[in-house]
Amino acid sequence: MNTQQIIDEQSIEQLISSHVTENPEAVRAILKKALSLKGLSTEEVATLLPIQSNELLDQLLQTAKQVKEMIYGNRIVMFAPLYISNLCGNDCAYCAFRATNQAIKRRALTQAEIAQEVRQLIDQGHKRVLLVAGESYPQSGFQYVLDAIATVYNTKTDRGSIRRLNVNIAPLDREDFHRLKQANIGTYQLFQETYHRETYSKVHLGGKKREYDWRLTAIDRAMLSGIDDVGVGVLFGLADWRFEILALLQHTEYLNAKYGVGPHTISVPRLEPALGSNIATSPPHPVSDMDFAKIIAILRLAVPYTGIILSTRESPETRRAALALGISQISAGSRTNPGGYSSENDQELAGQFALGDHRSLDEVIYDIASMGYLPSFCTACYRLGRTGHDFMDLAKPGEIKHFCSPNALATFEEYLIDFAAPKTREVGEQLIQQELEKMSTKAHTLAAELLEQVKAGKRDVFV
Repeated sequence: MNTQQIIDEQSIEQLISSHVTENPEAVRAILKKALSLKGLSTEEVATLLPIQSNELLDQLLQTAKQVKEMIYGNRIVMFAPLYISNLCGNDCAYCAFRATNQAIKRRALTQAEIAQEVRQLIDQGHKRVLLVAGESYPQSGFQYVLDAIATVYNTKTDRGSIRRLNVNIAPLDREDFHRLKQANIGTYQLFQETYHRETYSKVHLGGKKREYDWRLTAIDRAMLSGIDDVGVGVLFGLADWRFEILALLQHTEYLNAKYGVGPHTISVPRLEPALGSNIATSPPHPVSDMDFAKIIAILRLAVPYTGIILSTRESPETRRAALALGISQISAGSRTNPGGYSSENDQELAGQFALGDHRSLDEVIYDIASMGYLPSFCTACYRLGRTGHDFMDLAKPGEIKHFCSPNALATFEEYLIDFAAPKTREVGEQLIQQELEKMSTKAHTLAAELLEQVKAGKRDVFV
């Protein structure tokens, strides 16, 4: 495959060099167009990159907020990462799991240990988990991941189970992607880390991950193997963020053109300190908080129906501000080291990177509910096959909200009854009533029926 068809670095550099100063008239026209929810071209995105004036910056952020509310309302999907192994054969300069880092203890959880981690997550209230592993596996090879997926789904407590497992693991060949599909995963997530080829070669010093093209074409192999729900992302700070956002959108446009559907999610992590990594502590292209806000806002306008994920790398303050700009999914109560949920000691320094938000799931839910955002644990679309083309067919005409809003309320009510602290439940119940009052008659009827079922003791109800 000619990867020049996916990422055209020359055209990206030309776009950046030809858009170095603000063009207020063009910016306002693009922001007006963005409200039609049709997305933006890379040319239009390049026009937004040099925004500096407070007036235009405020207009950009406000437009992103409008678009986010028009599509997602105030829903915020909750999840947690589950790290099962830090074994890795790659030497990535920014990562604590890098093969040459002697400062961390290597560990691949047994299936019994994975089950114990899952029980901890269930008892926090989580329903959706992202499985993460270093890019090497124990002797059983890729079967280890498949066994771990089965363990997650088969682990249950009297407080529930994990209903949907997404996966962030090394690129696979077609055969193994097919096996992954058969394991009933939700989203396959893979970050290119940096789309800038020269930078990529400088920070990936050894292992299979050095092969830029193999990684870039992994999403193709996944989709050709039947996985129609994929997530992409960039580790901002490795290269110029303007280049990265344009390349990310080129990748998205390519997937849309070739497969008729782009990524379901885009993740926007920034480099954070990692044990044994100098580059993670001193990023070569640091991204300021203001530029980070621009990144989120521009992505929301460019790909309006794509979920944007923010992890606990960021501080509570940054995460609060980002919710209004287009973020639709956040992790909470996270640990980034294998066994981190079961360990009595906080082993954050042994994690993949340093956390910025150390709050528990309940503390995060109390905070965002107090701000008027609706925490959602819904997994219905995955389980009913509303993914890929089917999801977009409902999302683009605005029909998906008729499912999402009632389901979000039902899953939130579950959390409030089964897991929430008293003050969280009080704030949450008030929020649910406010949401019901805003709904259309049809959605209100559906939501009220689901809520009554939950209050009567039924669980996992959805439309």
